[in-house]
Amino acid sequence: MQVYPLESMTLEEATQCQFKFVDTIMRHFTGSELLTRGDLGVHQPGNEPLTTIKVEKVIADFFDDEKAILVRGSGTGAIRYALSSIFKANDKVLVHTAPIYSTTKTSFEMLGLEPVACDYNDLDSIRKCLEENKDIKGALVQYTRQAPSDSYDLEEVVKVIKGYGLPVVTDDNYAVMKVKKIGTQCGADLSCFSTFKLQGPEGIGVVTGKAEYIDKIRAMHYSGGCQTQGFEALEVLRGLTYAPVLLAISNIEANKVLEYLNKGEIKEIDDAFIANAQSKVLLVTFKEPIAKKVLKIAERQGALPNPVGSESKYEITPLFYRASGTFLKDDPSRADYMIRINPMRAGADTIIRILKESIKEAKDE
Repeated sequence: MQVYPLESMTLEEATQCQFKFVDTIMRHFTGSELLTRGDLGVHQPGNEPLTTIKVEKVIADFFDDEKAILVRGSGTGAIRYALSSIFKANDKVLVHTAPIYSTTKTSFEMLGLEPVACDYNDLDSIRKCLEENKDIKGALVQYTRQAPSDSYDLEEVVKVIKGYGLPVVTDDNYAVMKVKKIGTQCGADLSCFSTFKLQGPEGIGVVTGKAEYIDKIRAMHYSGGCQTQGFEALEVLRGLTYAPVLLAISNIEANKVLEYLNKGEIKEIDDAFIANAQSKVLLVTFKEPIAKKVLKIAERQGALPNPVGSESKYEITPLFYRASGTFLKDDPSRADYMIRINPMRAGADTIIRILKESIKEAKDE
């Protein structure tokens, strides 16, 4: 299978990314402030904790944006707020032809938005769609792959859409702190992502980008119960600090496993490759329909049986899991033949050992 994974930062690039983030933190916080749990409540002006306001400034500065805001609802909540700040009910929004991520589909239904699909892998298809649908109000572009065959370059897609004067929201989940630039740095108006996928706290998302839209989202957060509290905001900072290097190491170990498997060292494996599905993972295809058995056995040996936040702070041992929902929609038979492996904090030797032992036991059953 031909796949087109996103290019991850090298370990050195990730290290420099960490250093840049720490330097940005220090431009907004004193040392004493960083050794607290932050404040609570709706301080004025801003109507939110002062610590949260500072963290949002750090994030905006780091990503070269005008403003940023922390929202509840993780990545899904961030996308919903972003869409609601730009579009109104019954607006047509350009999307990719591949299956839309399930919670994003729900967001479209909740907001009453009408998706208009075109193939983001074909820039001429985008132009044709926009020419034929003059009433399209903007676009949503998912950074990572929605289907195995996706190969589009996000920056090129955004450039074409912006050429028609339309606003663009990017879903940056599973890409932030792995790639060199997020959606807004590629020309989009708003980037959205979950901090839980970046070693941060549960339930907190980020929307970063144009001030005119961030201000609208902030106006939706008047009540104290909507606020991201100071201690949560500081957890976001800590997670974002450690995420780049952790994710770069995970990518290195996945490639080591891939190199080993591609030598034909495990004869029961038909194919292996790295893809963004949605997080960047190792996809392994077996010659026989033993995928479900392998997953059950791997869990008994300490592998994670399901994601929590997919790369959250709770996921330490490697994840051995079914192919993603969007990949299965593309080809349901993958459920019996394919698994995905995310190294998390594990090394290549551990992953290979679990694979070998699980396959052997599955065949012996």
